Amino acid sequence: MKRKLGLFFVSMLWMAQAQAAALPFEVNDIQLEGLQRVEPGIVFRHFPVNAGDSLTRDQLSDAVRELFGSGYFADIEVERTGDVLVLKLKERPSVALINIEGNDIIKEEQLLAGLKQSGLQEGDVFRRAALDQIRLDLLRVYTSQGRYGANITTDVEPLSGNRVQLNININEGQESTIQHINIVGNTVFTDEELKELFSLKLPNFWSFYTKDGQYAREKMTGDLERLRSWYFDHGYANFSIDSAQVSITPDKENIYITVSISEGEQFSVRDVSVAGEMVVPQDVLESAITLEPGQIFSREKMTRSQDKLVRLLGDEGYMFANVSPVPELHDDNTVSVKYFLEPGKRTYVRRISIKGNTRTADEVVRRELEQMEAGIASTRDIERSKTRLDKTGYFKTVNVETRPVPGTDDQVDLEYTVEEQQSGQFTASIGFSQNDGIIVDLGGQQDNFLGSGKKVGFNISNSSTRTEYSFNYLDPYYTVDGVSRGFDVYFRERDYEEDDISSYTADEAGGGVTFGYPIDDYQRLSFSGDIEFIKLNTFPQTAQEVRDYIDKEGNNFLNWKLTAGWSDNRLNRGFFPTRGYAQGASVEISIPGSDLAYMQANYRNKWYQPMNDDETWVVGLRGRLGYGDSFGDNAYPFFKHFYAGGLKNVRGFANNSLGPQDSNGDPFGGNLLMTGSAELIFPMPFVGDKSAWRSLVFMDAGNVYSTDCLSSQASCDNKVDLGDLRYSVGLGVSWLTPIGPLSISLGMPLNDKDDDDTEVFQFALGQTF
Repeated sequence: MKRKLGLFFVSMLWMAQAQAAALPFEVNDIQLEGLQRVEPGIVFRHFPVNAGDSLTRDQLSDAVRELFGSGYFADIEVERTGDVLVLKLKERPSVALINIEGNDIIKEEQLLAGLKQSGLQEGDVFRRAALDQIRLDLLRVYTSQGRYGANITTDVEPLSGNRVQLNININEGQESTIQHINIVGNTVFTDEELKELFSLKLPNFWSFYTKDGQYAREKMTGDLERLRSWYFDHGYANFSIDSAQVSITPDKENIYITVSISEGEQFSVRDVSVAGEMVVPQDVLESAITLEPGQIFSREKMTRSQDKLVRLLGDEGYMFANVSPVPELHDDNTVSVKYFLEPGKRTYVRRISIKGNTRTADEVVRRELEQMEAGIASTRDIERSKTRLDKTGYFKTVNVETRPVPGTDDQVDLEYTVEEQQSGQFTASIGFSQNDGIIVDLGGQQDNFLGSGKKVGFNISNSSTRTEYSFNYLDPYYTVDGVSRGFDVYFRERDYEEDDISSYTADEAGGGVTFGYPIDDYQRLSFSGDIEFIKLNTFPQTAQEVRDYIDKEGNNFLNWKLTAGWSDNRLNRGFFPTRGYAQGASVEISIPGSDLAYMQANYRNKWYQPMNDDETWVVGLRGRLGYGDSFGDNAYPFFKHFYAGGLKNVRGFANNSLGPQDSNGDPFGGNLLMTGSAELIFPMPFVGDKSAWRSLVFMDAGNVYSTDCLSSQASCDNKVDLGDLRYSVGLGVSWLTPIGPLSISLGMPLNDKDDDDTEVFQFALGQTF
């Protein structure tokens, strides 16, 4: 209203001036009067008249209107003194202070940030329209949180110096709760079945945490779509939602929801066909369709088949293919579904760019890509390239974006964006470990050494259980075909008594060379040759089993061994996988000429299956089998025994504590190992960046057995009794810290025996679940 009065006043002034001065006239200068805080440049930017212009009445009226619309001025007067145009301006007041009261749900910092974004903050020119709009926006925010009784009042308090204080008083009101959800018209499915589809729920005991019982328009829209999809996926192709009413009581505290539906008849599939340009053999296309004649019609299956056809065409290079399913309803309650194919032109990749690899060399990233530049674009190869990058473990996240090349209809550019993460660790510390006691450690393990993709590690450590000097190196791309080569050398002094194992020490030195050969994108073969020197040392308290072995075989050994391995890794990423499986088997054999004669076989597997679309809830299974035996009349070397218990396999039991014991009652291990674990992975609560965390509940099982007991082992019976398996349950957390992964578990044994050594709390640095 004020603006209209101001413009009317300007017009009246102009008519009065016009009686004394002829129009048009040439403006020689423009003078401004009344400015206090507004810069002259702002005025001239919004007043499209310059010195030298020939000004008419309409031009002046439009210019004043535009200046007034800038919002900086409450009133504008125009005068003419000869050929000088004088603008007398009255500025709008500035906001000196914003006072907010009554808010609790929304913090004051958030409110002030919202006001600033809307153009209202202390020091700015006051605009009434902006304040009114902010009031409406705040009401919408509270309404979206189910607070329909919220009320917001604003007050503008004048201050000296053409300033104002804004007082915003908020009454947040009470949360309106859903008291009843009524579905009308359903006969095929019960109310309980349909209400389970809704994210809107009636309040319950846990509502203070889950927020059940609160109404939100967005949730209602999603629930109606889920209801519609439910019927369409069960064959009710004519289903409709007639009305959805939401009623609020006068006190705005209770909400009643009524949904009226018409189910219609159930339809089955009469026939399914494919039409259009067959750039892929028709039988291949039809094999991808899961919707079959005779089945109950399902829109979900129809859409899933559509996605498979699009993907199939994309795998063959038709990136912009269009597949349209058209269902035709018949009077006999059957549906004919025809998929129309428009493959378009075959697409080629013009350029592949890599972003985010600040440490990793470009060639290290590109050698993992199966999609090549200048090649036919393949959805399969593009996604497989992303998976291969994920599995390296070098990157926290990997994203790929496909962009059409402007001006063409058969070329795309690919952009892989990676976020690097710590793929190794360096330690120089004096610390304490649960199993090793005080540790003096200097070492490093880098899986992406200097961004080259090579694995390099060294370790110099001294603890109550182990002294070690070691170095290892692996080039995963020794050849361009993916043949890997690595070697390692080491010297170790290990005190098994301090590691809660039988009383003896072992000095070990050795080294070896390893080669790996890819079978396909997932499988590899590996072969290694090693030499090791082993010296056993005893004490007066050393168990008789150890003394008997040394009396027969000696205490110094030169061992040549060959190891052959096979691995099949189909996990979706290197750290914290959420889908896929990995398995591997290996056989280690001492060769003729060695002082030892034995073989040892191992098999490991992991399997993950997500339970929801964003893969935050995951079921995981892990298992390991190990078996060792000797050749001829030689005894199986006890220092090659398997051990179980601890964070790596059966949590809740002390490290290496399970299985047969020696004559002193200390763990002695065995030549047969069986362990397994079932895990339910869930999102880590109260943590912003969940990608660096893994939380889970677990159930472990396992034990170690001996099938070739020594005569002095009173606790060994030469048989495998599955009834001796130990079980535990608990909670585990892994965290990818800047110095490496840290894992903690709280485990509770379920069937521990009197002589079992149990531990509730266990931790390790350098290991993940």
